[in-house]
Amino acid sequence: MRRLLSCLLPLAFLLNSCTLGYDSFQTASVPKSRFQDTKPQDFGRDRPQRHPIHGIDISKWQGDINWQSVKSSGVAFVFIKATEGKDRIDPRFAQYWNEASAAGLLHAPYHFFYFCSTADEQADWFIHNVPKDAMALPPVVDVEWNPDSPTCRTRPAPGTVRAEIKRFMDRLEAYYGKRPIIYTSVDFHRDNLVGYFKDYKFWVRSVAKHPKEIYADRSWDFWQYTSTGLIPGIKGPTDINVFAGSEQNWHNWVAAVEKEGNS
Repeated sequence: MRRLLSCLLPLAFLLNSCTLGYDSFQTASVPKSRFQDTKPQDFGRDRPQRHPIHGIDISKWQGDINWQSVKSSGVAFVFIKATEGKDRIDPRFAQYWNEASAAGLLHAPYHFFYFCSTADEQADWFIHNVPKDAMALPPVVDVEWNPDSPTCRTRPAPGTVRAEIKRFMDRLEAYYGKRPIIYTSVDFHRDNLVGYFKDYKFWVRSVAKHPKEIYADRSWDFWQYTSTGLIPGIKGPTDINVFAGSEQNWHNWVAAVEKEGNS
């Protein structure tokens, strides 16, 4: 009986690992996150700590950053706010961009999309402010409703929303040579994006439940799972994200993106 059990246990483990989702066999051995969270959420079996590649997204609100401490804590990538609408730039963008690069951290810029400006106006503004060279990761377009905006609370029809987003992304892809990543929230995705843009990588916000529970018909690549993270080297709360795949998937994807940009 003991010999039989020793044969069956490895098989049971392998079979069980096949039911856990994306790259579960590679990620299942990751013990826990290297970061803290002031308001941790219980995601159950599909907790973000199962994924080995973690990153952050930042804007001017993070203030001065000790980038070596950030990197040493295990952060693998950084999404940095660059622009907003047709005429606003994050005042810390150039500083963060240069410092992240000096620290050897993979980083990408993101643009907060306004529906009170045309896609071309916003693409012109982004291209004017974000350097073309040394962009290892694709640019990001942040699309979400902004009910608290003092200047733009417009909510166009879904068809208009998708057309404007597509025009903006086409402009960026043509200029930078990399297909943009789409960041979105649950309500905006539900109102405008379900069933569309399946050939784009998605970065989704989901801080209360696992993305598979609230994003209909959507395969995600990055998951923003908290806005109350504590990262060494940054004072105050910070958004933390995970990449969907294994460490090898991550390296393969980065290499493919870099090759795409050089082709």
